[in-house]
Amino acid sequence: MAKIKKTTIIKDLYSFTVVYEPVGRGYQVTVPLLPGLVTYGRNFEEAKELARDAIQCHISAIKEDHEIIPTEDSLLQEKVTVSLV
Repeated sequence: MAKIKKTTIIKDLYSFTVVYEPVGRGYQVTVPLLPGLVTYGRNFEEAKELARDAIQCHISAIKEDHEIIPTEDSLLQEKVTVSLV
C-alpha cells in the first residue's frame, strides 16, 4: 500500500488598519501603513471589497520588489484634541 503524503499550504496573512472616509455618496479608502494606496467604493460593502483587492495588489508589489512589508507594530496612532479660540 502506497503512503499518501500530506501537503500543507500556508498563506502569508497580513492585517492593516483601513480608514473609510465618507465622500459624497460613497467612501474613500486609505491605509495609513501603505502610503499612496487610495481607492473608492460607491457604498461601504464595495469600499471594503476594493480595499482588500488594493491591499493585496500593493503588498504583492512590495514583495516582488523584495522590500519589507510594514506591520501594525510599526504604527503609532493617537487621537489629538484641539481647541479653536
